[in-house]
Amino acid sequence: MAGDRSKSEKNRGENNQSRRDPYEVLGVSATSTDQEIKTAYRKLALKYHPDKNANDPKAADMFKEITYSYTILSHPDKRNQYDTAGFEAIEAGSQDLELDLSNLGAMSTMVAAFFSKLGVPIKTLVSATVLEEAINGTVLTCPLSLGKPVSRKVEKQCAHFYSIRITDKEAQAGIVCRVQSPEKSKFKLLYFDRDEDGGLNLALQEDSAKKGKVTAAGMYFLGFPVYKLDQQSSLMAKKDPDTAFFKKLEGFQPCEITELKAGVHTFAVYGDNFFKSASYTIEILSTASFVNEKEKLRAVESHISTKRTEISKFETEYRQVWFRIYLYFPLYYLVNIIISTVVFSQVLAQFTDMTSRFTQEMQTIDQLLKQRNEIQASYTTTPQISSSRSKKRVILKDDKKTSVKDGSKKWYSIHVKVDKRKA
Repeated sequence: MAGDRSKSEKNRGENNQSRRDPYEVLGVSATSTDQEIKTAYRKLALKYHPDKNANDPKAADMFKEITYSYTILSHPDKRNQYDTAGFEAIEAGSQDLELDLSNLGAMSTMVAAFFSKLGVPIKTLVSATVLEEAINGTVLTCPLSLGKPVSRKVEKQCAHFYSIRITDKEAQAGIVCRVQSPEKSKFKLLYFDRDEDGGLNLALQEDSAKKGKVTAAGMYFLGFPVYKLDQQSSLMAKKDPDTAFFKKLEGFQPCEITELKAGVHTFAVYGDNFFKSASYTIEILSTASFVNEKEKLRAVESHISTKRTEISKFETEYRQVWFRIYLYFPLYYLVNIIISTVVFSQVLAQFTDMTSRFTQEMQTIDQLLKQRNEIQASYTTTPQISSSRSKKRVILKDDKKTSVKDGSKKWYSIHVKVDKRKA
């Protein structure tokens, strides 16, 4: 066992030595800002994107190295860990699985089905074709009006672009962009910066997540930090519930942009489904009439941020008590002459307190996240969806004609079974 451990540590050390400095990989300095790091990453990622280098293994390795370097430098905690202690401080196992399935053709279905069976959430990349067309300014952009939702279907690995003009007054009140799918389609919500040449550069990205009977994603520009919460793997919860709990808020990071200025802004919805097009409804609105919701969200975001720091400290205490229990429990029963009943009772009392606090903290965090989801979902002018079947859909002219009849059964078995249970 000891030999295997030393061999593993040796291999890990050799791997760390072979890795290049993330700052060197991205061509930035240790004093570079988050925005400078992000800009450098996007330029390199587009250059070495698998879509553009399908048969080039060197480009694939470079793309992987660029992505790994960015996962370190884009995360405040990981960047600080690397700056302090190098790669040894970075947990390689915590990396999210990120794949680009847009160039696999029919294979993408097989890959998606395989990982879905395993319960592994897959982070896919935005197609290089979409990003390049945006940078070149050749995408078609549909104008939107505040408070007027639009429903469409976007093909997989394709994107619909939207532009909206906001005034100074609307910008100061706050802007929210929300997208949801009653069919639980998988999609990405994107926000683009416009450069002087008219090109669009990807600035923000939100992956859709299940929210009750829909999938949804939102961006909140309210003048204060609204955090992004990365979804944790369900496999971690099954394998180690304690670790899953303590890591639950690890990805809770502030959005890079907290407010928008007056002018024209561009959003996009990217079809991230593996098997079919993604149905969605997009709505952009001013939060001038959502004063209470805005203040509630500010309070909840602040509370979760504070709780994130508290949980990090609590984890250390929790692990120490568990270690003492494992140490003292066998000593008390096997060689109780070594340890007194008083000492063991103290350790047991600490353990009881810690497990009780663990339960309370878990309930508190779940409740805060539930409140957060409810507040964010309230930013809409459309009625809340109470069924997986949409009753009415606004279709733009360039979309294919679709008819949605309330209560109609689908020919495939999943919808039929659902309807039978509801009948």
